[in-house]
Amino acid sequence: MSSLFIICVFLFMSSPSSIQAGYQQSECLNVPSSTFLTSINSTIDLVNVAASLVSEFANQFHENRLSYAINDCLELLDYTADELSLTQSAMKNPNGKDGSTGDRAVDLKAWLSAALGNQDTCMEGFEGTNSFVKNVLGGSLQQVTSQVANVLSMVNVPSNRNSLHSYNGRKLRSINHFPSWMKTSDKKVLLQAPTTGVSANVVVAADGSGSFTSVMDAILAAPDYSTSRYVIYVKRGVYKENVDIKKKKWNLMIVGDGMGVTVISSNRNVMDGWTTFRSATFAVSGKGFIARDISFENTAGPEKHQAVAFRSDSDLSAFYRCEFNGYQDTLYAHSLRQFYRECRITGTVDFIFGNGAAVLQNCQILAKKGLPNQKNTITAQGRKDPNQSSGFSIQFSNISADSDLLPSVNSNPTYLGRPWKQYSRTVFMQSYMSSAVKPEGWLEWQGDFALSSLYYGEYMNYGPGAGLGSRVKWPGYHQINSTQAVTFTVAQFIDGNFWLPTTGVKFTAGLTM
Repeated sequence: MSSLFIICVFLFMSSPSSIQAGYQQSECLNVPSSTFLTSINSTIDLVNVAASLVSEFANQFHENRLSYAINDCLELLDYTADELSLTQSAMKNPNGKDGSTGDRAVDLKAWLSAALGNQDTCMEGFEGTNSFVKNVLGGSLQQVTSQVANVLSMVNVPSNRNSLHSYNGRKLRSINHFPSWMKTSDKKVLLQAPTTGVSANVVVAADGSGSFTSVMDAILAAPDYSTSRYVIYVKRGVYKENVDIKKKKWNLMIVGDGMGVTVISSNRNVMDGWTTFRSATFAVSGKGFIARDISFENTAGPEKHQAVAFRSDSDLSAFYRCEFNGYQDTLYAHSLRQFYRECRITGTVDFIFGNGAAVLQNCQILAKKGLPNQKNTITAQGRKDPNQSSGFSIQFSNISADSDLLPSVNSNPTYLGRPWKQYSRTVFMQSYMSSAVKPEGWLEWQGDFALSSLYYGEYMNYGPGAGLGSRVKWPGYHQINSTQAVTFTVAQFIDGNFWLPTTGVKFTAGLTM
């Protein structure tokens, strides 16, 4: 192989009970590595220039919304700088420990896809504020976005990578239904029933019987950049606070006593001056985050519009038996790779949204009653560039109306999604859809925006709302087959080495047989 290219190293699995390391060499880039690294360096320089410009406005305004937007922008540009630096480091040191999955080309795609979207989130925070600031920053942020898009286009994901997720054609089953990047110890903790307790580093208890009475205080006391799992057990109770886990808090696990039993609750919203990004009751950007048996809620109500219950920018994060309750913008899968299993998500408008690469399996997704005559949209995925690896895959789930919506399913119609950005990508596979889902299935954002460039797919769904006869006829809508559907499975879409099956069913590297 030419020295002009970096060699990607892939690890693939031979069986559920043993791991056989094998290596496949492939060209990660479609340009010389020197060109790629030079582009990365110049992009990091542009990020630094943009951050310097934004920082000049910090602490200059008394308007809360504008101040929050500026602070969001600084944090988001910091995310971009980190994701670019991680890409740079991974290419210079292909054998280094960089928090990757081992599938180098796909890791690069994931990191750069996240870096591309951060500047849009920054600009969206300025909506409704002093236009002067937005206009001054806009040009610099657009330069960053354009350059990141250019770098992203240089990454090549090999077309034969599907072979990495099976071995000699054998069918694979998962180990305890969790992705291969999870450590065995983490899987054991996740599989324990909440009543059995866990081996926690610290305990949070509202009654004072633990190490802390506040979840945020426990997180602040956790080690930075930890390479081992740090478990915070949150006892039953309602914790009225906003939690923000910064990027330096690696490998945290939050364990509660069950959905609806351990609850983290707040009510920030855009109508009260917060940005959507900053409205989250619980936000996490530290990599390798895991949550189990806990509820996150935003109680602002439908009249307050955007009000996030949970936001994640945590790469390779997992959520098991968690509940996300809200109305508009409940679950913000903002960026990077995320996995949700046996979770419950409620909301009204765009209540699963963002630009992460997220797979939701065996989840209960419930549309609620919102404002009078308001249309419910379950998803609003934010992919803006065709090279981004982001999107939502919802599989083996139940799509229905919550109890409060049942009397008004006609006046508050529910749709599977609408295109927030130009290349919005969402698929529903092997899921139950109740009659709450309108026959058209999907809703326009505005006119014909993105109807040709989006990718919406449905595969083998069932139930009274799953009929395909009256679905939209958009160029970007697809009634997909198994060959297309397999690309949205855990093994391929978020690069898990094992498919996460339903109980007791054998799988190939992709869909059930």
